[in-house]
Amino acid sequence: MRPYVALDSSRFLNDCCHSPSNRNHGDSGVTFLDLIREQILIGDGAIGTMLYSKGVGLDANFEHLNLVRPSLVGELHREYLAAGARVIETNTFGANYTRLAPIGLEKKTRELNLQGAVIARNAVTAAALGEPAFVAGSIGPLLRLKGEERELGTDQVTAIFREQVAGLAEGGVDLFILETFSDLEQLVCALRAAKETGLPVIASMAYQEGERTGNGVDVVTAAARLTEAGADLVGANCGAGPREVLLAIQRMATVTPLPLAAFANSGFPEYLDGRYIYRTTPEYFADKGAEMALAGAALIGGCCGTTPEHIRQLSLRLHGTSPRRVQQVVNGIEAPRVPAAAPARQGFLARWGTGKIVTVELDPPRGLECAKIIAGSRILRDAGADAINIAENPLARVRMGNIALAHTIQQEVGIEVIVHVTCRDRNLLGLQSDLMGASLLGIRSILAVTGDPARLGDQTGASSVFDLNSFGLIKLIADLNSGVNGLGQPLGGSTGFTIGCAFNPNTPKMEVQVGRLEKKIAAGARFIQTQPIYAAERALEMARLTSRFGVPLLMGIMPLVGERNCEYLHNEVPGIVIPDGIRARMKGKEKEEGAAEGLAIARELIDAVRGEIDGFYIIAPFGRPAPAAELVRYIKEG
Repeated sequence: MRPYVALDSSRFLNDCCHSPSNRNHGDSGVTFLDLIREQILIGDGAIGTMLYSKGVGLDANFEHLNLVRPSLVGELHREYLAAGARVIETNTFGANYTRLAPIGLEKKTRELNLQGAVIARNAVTAAALGEPAFVAGSIGPLLRLKGEERELGTDQVTAIFREQVAGLAEGGVDLFILETFSDLEQLVCALRAAKETGLPVIASMAYQEGERTGNGVDVVTAAARLTEAGADLVGANCGAGPREVLLAIQRMATVTPLPLAAFANSGFPEYLDGRYIYRTTPEYFADKGAEMALAGAALIGGCCGTTPEHIRQLSLRLHGTSPRRVQQVVNGIEAPRVPAAAPARQGFLARWGTGKIVTVELDPPRGLECAKIIAGSRILRDAGADAINIAENPLARVRMGNIALAHTIQQEVGIEVIVHVTCRDRNLLGLQSDLMGASLLGIRSILAVTGDPARLGDQTGASSVFDLNSFGLIKLIADLNSGVNGLGQPLGGSTGFTIGCAFNPNTPKMEVQVGRLEKKIAAGARFIQTQPIYAAERALEMARLTSRFGVPLLMGIMPLVGERNCEYLHNEVPGIVIPDGIRARMKGKEKEEGAAEGLAIARELIDAVRGEIDGFYIIAPFGRPAPAAELVRYIKEG
């Protein structure tokens, strides 16, 4: 993603907040916040699935319809108003820079939001309901980053939401609804941007089974944090259906004095004859809505799969009723869970503090024959290596599965194996299942990495998954260590992994990578392995910048074997930089001469950083154990 440059939205915000038509009064002069405390308000239902049912293709950008088919969007708003909805959401859920830029619409961000607000406002005005109705500016989460795309900083995230907020406020919304978030920190950024307008803000998250978001945020933590951050209402929407939204509202009501918002899906979708069908009937949906009202919800509507008929039944059941006040529980509520980290010094890390921890990476075989890697592991064990690293399909090339291979090496050789786990090859379900299986097989150390994109590999039909990046994977493993899965559901035990993370010091601004490393350690990483380093001054700078973290740092060493190998690594392998002086030393050297020079360079690097580095992570060149074993002995004997 290219860097986002924020526009100056202050002019829009100042103009909008002082416009007579934008003072949180709807079209009746009654404020939304005053009314929500007196009576239950009915929200509208699904927009995307309803537009799909009206013939809009799933590959279309629904927000773009605000410009190219505004009458269709307005028609849907009028249907919901006629069904009894009194809070109408704008068709702007995904109208933010991160979602519009990939399809070339980023320059229309303000226009799409402004027009979405105008369409909804016109629908409310034209309905002439004779009672208050309000326009809520819909804002959804930013597009999830894939792979190693650079995470946006807090200021950048807030600026992106500020641009969307400005367009909606200028278009005439009465309030904002921030919905379907799973990332609490991102929602707080959106809340900060929306609060700058002075308009009311609803902050809603999507909870799955166990009342946790897809990012593992529990409802108690979220409600407390959002209340503290200044939300006017907090709520739950989308997620796993009416039952889960009801459970979330029941728990939320005990920890916040704010009014609550509930917008449930119409159950789980079923794919039938090329269409997604939602089975929850309007009558059942209204029954659950009534239970949400008893639990304390004051604004109740629908999310995916709900129709004007669902809203009609809900309105018939609840229109004009008063919100129920729920007694808050100040003491005795469940404390937010803090993932327990695996012990910092176990297994190969028990030697931390000696400066002589050594792990060695060997390549898993391309086929089914694993005698060679088992023999190599024995050579390295006898040389004194503390653990063997087994990567997972490095450079996106197909190799033997490393979890089963690691188990075999541990059983037959008697040396600990660090299994590299990537986010590229499995979805969130598969990652959790395989990690639990690895624990069952006795794997105790995991290096959590995002993984090289599948397009770099040799399988043209393969695609990258990237449900998580390395940060999310570390947090997931920390959850498994604390005895729960990614949704907070108990596992009946702990995986007990020692979690490692990768670090690339070969960048012009190492401080940026150090900031990323700090987040990984905060998420649960307990040791660090770096990309290969070929400059002693770079290694010493790395040691200085990371010493405050207090976790073992193992410096990457990959001995060169010749000029061609040196030039290939420098020019073609991401994350590796070889200084000109080293390249000059390797020039013209191949075979035995090149390998000898490569080992000499590696020994010089080791000597230059002894006493400053916790240990070393040796990558065996071309999977050959002999040169790696020589370096292991050199480190241990030094």
